[in-house]
Amino acid sequence: MSDFSFLIVFGVLLMYMLSVLGNLIIITVVCIAPQLHSPMYFFLCNLGVQDIIYVSSILPKLVFVQITGDTSILFTSCIIQMFVFAVCLDAEFFLLGAMGFDRYVAICVPLKYSLIMNKKACLTLAFTSWSVGFLNALLFAFLISNLTFCDSRSIDHFFCEIKALMRLSCSDITHMNTIIFVEGGLIGFFPFTMILTSYTFIIAAILKIRTSVGRTKAFSSCSSHLIVVLLFCGTSLSVYMKPESENSVGQDQILSLLYIAVVPALNPLVYSLRNREVLKVLQMCKENLVLKFFTEIQ
Repeated sequence: MSDFSFLIVFGVLLMYMLSVLGNLIIITVVCIAPQLHSPMYFFLCNLGVQDIIYVSSILPKLVFVQITGDTSILFTSCIIQMFVFAVCLDAEFFLLGAMGFDRYVAICVPLKYSLIMNKKACLTLAFTSWSVGFLNALLFAFLISNLTFCDSRSIDHFFCEIKALMRLSCSDITHMNTIIFVEGGLIGFFPFTMILTSYTFIIAAILKIRTSVGRTKAFSSCSSHLIVVLLFCGTSLSVYMKPESENSVGQDQILSLLYIAVVPALNPLVYSLRNREVLKVLQMCKENLVLKFFTEIQ
């Protein structure tokens, strides 16, 4: 293994471990702590689940390829990988939109928060997010499976990505490019616009806070959330909405690596592990484990 391959393997493994462990910690903490049973943490758990699923469908295979040099993959496995990725990618847009709306209601109309963000509304938003992702992924899995492929079966990407598979086809893919562009607006830009609108109102509300300490605290939280949202939405939308060019393949791989490996590792840190409520629960869990350990020893 070359030094460059070793760096790739180390970096990808690090991102994968951070993503899986970080999201598992958040999901576990939210499940066991009654004080965290709120809409915000419900959406965070959904976000954590989809992050774990889609990094696990791509990154371990990437590490295997770098270590062994075996780049082969069965067509069925390739379609499954593409399907899982598409489900999670689409679901994340809507989950981030739901989280932005939740923060808008909590900050801008707090007196109606429990009325608007009730259990039924949260379940509906989560179900819609996953359903849209599933149906859209099913559509593309069907379309890709029915394409005719040329002699070259070498995918110019580090996973079975939709556009990379389309480049291998000898079939007319005009209709698929049209679907990607239209759905990019509906599934990508619509939630993204909703998020930006929510944060515009949130920032306007923060500016009305009289104390500088309160404004600084609120801005710190919102800015970190917004940076991750911009990183995920900006990179993923750039891949699927920009026109093809000579350098597009290399650019797509770099952009894909950002929202596949980096963003899932950042989500637990930005949304939860910097949160005082979560840190308090983690501290209590730590103290209980230590107490239990010494009790068993005695």
